[in-house]
Amino acid sequence: MKQAWVAALLLSAAGCTGLGGGTELTSGTEPDATADTPADGRYRVEIRWTSYGIPHVKAHDWGSLGYGFAYATATDAVCVIARDVLMVNGELSRHFGAEDGNFASDVFHKAVLTPERLTAFQAALSPQSAAFSEGYVAGYNRFLSDHADTLPASCAGADWVKPISREDVARLTIGVGIRYGLGRFQREMADAAPAAADGDAPESPWEPPTASIAAGAFANEDGLALASNAVAVGRAASESGRGILFGNPHYPWQGSSRFHLIHTTIPGELDVMGVSLLNTSRVSIGFNRDIAWSHTVSTALRSTLYQLELDPQNPLRYRYGDGYRTMQTVPVTVAVADPAGTVQERRHLVYLTHYGPVVRSAELPWTRTTAYAVRDANLANDRAALTYEALNTARSIADVEAALELQGVAWTNTIAADRHGTAFYADISVTPNVDAELLARCRVHPESVPDEVVVLNGADPGCEWREDPRSAIPGTLPPEEMPRLVRDDYVVNSNDSYWLSNPEAPLEGFSPIIGDERTARTLRTRAGLVFIEEALAADRKLSADDLWAMLYSQRNYGAELLLDDVLTLCDGDTRVALADDEVDIAPACEALADWDRRMTNDSRGGQVWREFMRDAREFDDMFAVPFDVDDPVHTPRGIALNDPEVRTRLRQALAKAQQRLVAHGIPLDAPLREIQYFEHEGERLPIPGGEGWAGMWSMIVTSLEDGGGYPPILHGNSYVQVISWDEAGNLVPQAVLTYSQSPEPDSPHHADMTRLYSAGRWVRLPFTGAEIEADPNLRQVILEE
Repeated sequence: MKQAWVAALLLSAAGCTGLGGGTELTSGTEPDATADTPADGRYRVEIRWTSYGIPHVKAHDWGSLGYGFAYATATDAVCVIARDVLMVNGELSRHFGAEDGNFASDVFHKAVLTPERLTAFQAALSPQSAAFSEGYVAGYNRFLSDHADTLPASCAGADWVKPISREDVARLTIGVGIRYGLGRFQREMADAAPAAADGDAPESPWEPPTASIAAGAFANEDGLALASNAVAVGRAASESGRGILFGNPHYPWQGSSRFHLIHTTIPGELDVMGVSLLNTSRVSIGFNRDIAWSHTVSTALRSTLYQLELDPQNPLRYRYGDGYRTMQTVPVTVAVADPAGTVQERRHLVYLTHYGPVVRSAELPWTRTTAYAVRDANLANDRAALTYEALNTARSIADVEAALELQGVAWTNTIAADRHGTAFYADISVTPNVDAELLARCRVHPESVPDEVVVLNGADPGCEWREDPRSAIPGTLPPEEMPRLVRDDYVVNSNDSYWLSNPEAPLEGFSPIIGDERTARTLRTRAGLVFIEEALAADRKLSADDLWAMLYSQRNYGAELLLDDVLTLCDGDTRVALADDEVDIAPACEALADWDRRMTNDSRGGQVWREFMRDAREFDDMFAVPFDVDDPVHTPRGIALNDPEVRTRLRQALAKAQQRLVAHGIPLDAPLREIQYFEHEGERLPIPGGEGWAGMWSMIVTSLEDGGGYPPILHGNSYVQVISWDEAGNLVPQAVLTYSQSPEPDSPHHADMTRLYSAGRWVRLPFTGAEIEADPNLRQVILEE
């Protein structure tokens, strides 16, 4: 490998350590003039790290930019990337055994990410993206070479940390795209096997069949699945007369779905900052000088199931029109390590239809007469790189809309604002082209499948997804048929459908495959709308600080809406009879009465409300005022106190909440800081926020633990950005990455931004060259190859 060094300066700043393998400069050191000149080699890139480990990657060509992007990301997350590369290659069982879903994951990825699919994906890349991908491979492999003996503790010395290829980058990209379609069916796909002569399918050779496909494949976005909040403010509602964008995806605090903050620049061509997932290679949420955007997971479906009518004489044939089609049987070989470390190859069969793979679960059995297959809209999505190239370089909301119409956004809404003061919402994402008429004619309702799962008649050719020449991806809705809204006041989304993006302009008339209309919104959606409504009262205008306050106020809208009524359940006799006990709910009532109805670090009693709502949210008929389509922001509301059954059930929910907390050793009046925290090297950083289903807009999802409160943090507030422009149109970027840049506990950037988030603070992001150079903790490396 050719390596050329411009200089060899040791870092002198306290606490900084050299990265090795390149030229390093301290804060205030003038970079060599040749740093902006491409070298004779293939790649040359400058990476500057500012406070909190934020990398700024500058290159003069796309290959070098990919090189630096990979090197900078691997600096914080090499072990996570390496393990995901194993996953998409179907190699988890070889290194970690078949348990914990590894075997099913290996079968899935080997069967789906075929050489043909990878070749087609790479052929669709633009020249820029192809060069970026090649550079990414070289940059990642360079990092491994430079740091072979100094990897983080979680993968130091591991034989599964290996160089990658362009095919690996394609596998990672496709894998993320199908995460909310076919990717939800890994276990069910590996479980699939035809019925025997007696009509029963064999059990899985490694574990029993999946108990609930609906729970795994169609999880509620306000529960343990991914979620988000986003607000875009336009000129009519902002103090500056410019746009403001608040973005806050609710993503896991562990694993490869963590975000990583990065700034990428090709002078005169690209200058964008924001986050990518640890296992992806594009800024997927972020901003440039003119626009800012965020994503929220949308309600649109990415896949549908097809019910197959099988040939009574052959369970591998399924009816299609007047004839039968034969399933394709695909052998997959997975290497599996036993507890002693011995590796053996296990052969497994996957069954494919023209719709997609056959799946099997307790709810979707493969019998002698019936089986089920999954079709995924994103499996043919090769448009992501093209879309995000356009999005990263957009200069206005019109450019953002044009970028989305390239159809590379896999499974999210997009909310954006621009320097000119335009606010924008769209769900232009890859979605099956299934309209209301097709659903009415073709949908079937197997008794064991919940209503929210869409199953179509696979025997009728007329039930295929519709083809439309306006769509770049076969069988998907064309962009023209998907919802969008341009406003000069505001738009908002918190994972409900497009319908109420702005209550003054409901979006209606779209395919139900995208989402529902004229139905009740979640408490989290309503909280955001109410908070904006209150902030705009009395002709006020919004500032960036107002949007930060929406988050950091930690208001519980559910409690504001319902707690006064709930407290009346404490009047009189406080003894509550449960099936196996009698509970005096006076302590729970006292804690709720004293609670400030927020989930700040110092709030006391919010844990009682959280545990109460864990049960109470299941009671659909508890409201005094039902949902009113003419007042969707403020209904339903109130407790039906005149209904004895409602009173009994809610009093029992209070009793169960108290029981749970006592059983787990959690005081009912403990301040949140003592029971909900992120722990790092013995330090407990209190984490404010709570679940959306309990009424929180500032979302943190936790797990109740014996004697320890609510660690660990599972997911919730992650990358929070508030991007605005002053009256003169100058960019004002602010953000915080709640869990910090690196998932590695031995990294100096494992908890530094978490401390900011814990304290209700954020970072003014350095974006211009002068701002970057002025950072007191500046570190720099120039890499060549």
